[in-house]
Amino acid sequence: MLIGYARVSTRDQKPHLQLDALQEAGCERVFEETASGAKRDRPELKAVLDFMRAGDNLVVWKLDRLARSTRQLLETVEALELRGIGLKILTQNIDTTNAGGRLIFTVFSAIAEFEREIIRERTRAGLDAARSRGRTGGRPRALSDKDLKEARVLLTDPEITVEDVARRLGVGPSTLYRYLPAARHSIRDAGL
Repeated sequence: MLIGYARVSTRDQKPHLQLDALQEAGCERVFEETASGAKRDRPELKAVLDFMRAGDNLVVWKLDRLARSTRQLLETVEALELRGIGLKILTQNIDTTNAGGRLIFTVFSAIAEFEREIIRERTRAGLDAARSRGRTGGRPRALSDKDLKEARVLLTDPEITVEDVARRLGVGPSTLYRYLPAARHSIRDAGL
């Protein structure tokens, strides 16, 4: 029996291309999932693996739909082999039910991991280069030190609410509380 597994990483992505290919390949049943490939805990992957029996073949559209690391791929294929289950990868024309397919699978999975590592290294190098030029990543601060000083002064007046101060500074109350935890109490207690 051919059983398909389709995975997309985010809710914005659609698995239509994968589903069409799996149906065209003759899959009798398809399990579909939205989860990062780097995550080990994928309920639909677990479900498909639990569902399969000896003699079945797991069919995926592309190698990276099943796992993101060589180790994870090889562990999955090894577990499938121990249960007498094959793996077919459509876009790379790999079939682990024969020796040639197992060899090609091992080479492709190593290349896929190598490619991922290169991307990770480039990203890290780009972030380091930006930092060396004084650029920092992430969102800019919502409140400056001057804004925080003003907020502290305003909050000493019991008639002015945190909501009033937040509105005046152009932020939400939750932002103000994030910068000044227990804003009202700590400022009053300090006698500011």
